[in-house]
Amino acid sequence: MFGHLPRARLATLPTPLERGPELPGGVRLWMKRDDLTGLGMGGNKARKLEFLCGAAIAQGARSLVTVGAAQSNHCRMTAAAGAVLGLEVHLVLSGDEPHAATGNQLLSRLFGAQLHFTGAEESHWGELEIARESLTDELTEAGAAPYAIPIGGSTATGAAGYAHALAELLDQCDAVGVQPAAIVHTTSSGGTHAGLVAGRAILAARGRAVPEIVAVGVAKGVNMGMPDVADLAADTVELLGGDRSLVDRADVHLDPNWIGDDYAVPTRAGDAAIHWAARHGGWVLDRVYSGKGFAGLVGNAESGRWPAGSNVVFIHTGGMPSLFAPGGAPPER
Repeated sequence: MFGHLPRARLATLPTPLERGPELPGGVRLWMKRDDLTGLGMGGNKARKLEFLCGAAIAQGARSLVTVGAAQSNHCRMTAAAGAVLGLEVHLVLSGDEPHAATGNQLLSRLFGAQLHFTGAEESHWGELEIARESLTDELTEAGAAPYAIPIGGSTATGAAGYAHALAELLDQCDAVGVQPAAIVHTTSSGGTHAGLVAGRAILAARGRAVPEIVAVGVAKGVNMGMPDVADLAADTVELLGGDRSLVDRADVHLDPNWIGDDYAVPTRAGDAAIHWAARHGGWVLDRVYSGKGFAGLVGNAESGRWPAGSNVVFIHTGGMPSLFAPGGAPPER
């Protein structure tokens, strides 16, 4: 399914699948540790970057350009990928340049990336993408041969990484004799969700039992259907050699109820979930992504979405470095 796609080996795979404690409502928790992908302190973007960087190298790129919020995990991991592969990296970021780099920005600089601050608000993704396109044009004119990656690496090429991840995860579940009722994850730019939906569609067509995929939306765009996850999943299936009609819109489940006031604005439920995960499993979640996603998991379990005794997997997508940036840590409890 993946052999025809160029791929740069960047991640430490497979990532562990850990048994966790019981959630409210009697649901049995499993944690897929994609915070342990290895690249640049880990996170889900390593899987996408394997295929994105594979495509970049195949096209003769000598530099990577991508974009994100000030404390973007995707940008930090793109910087790490560039360091591994010997590619120059340019990061287009929201906000103004700080007096001292912290969290993901500190790591991005350590990996050798050039940071370009736009002054844009965290949630103004359209403005950020325009800045990325402008910088890409400048680099092209300068002969830097850039490969441009949109926010979150959320293209069909990037999403292929999570179609692959679903097969990996279900093999691990089979190995421990577990049939999950659902796989829950956090989504903002839609690529991880689309990849999981694509992988589910392909595996279901081959006769494999597949669980429900539930995405907890933490950005206004994805909560309003931008990008269209079903369309992106269909593009991914097609890229992988399948029939795009395999993707059924009824299989795209997105829970928009945990974002709070806006993207990157912490919530009480998210902070409570961070403390719960830390004190019940030793897992480190962040306030922008995984904390809100885990809050959605707990809330759905508490409301009885899945019967007691069900097995539910949460994909831990990483984000630890942002805890060490200003405002990144939840209040003590």
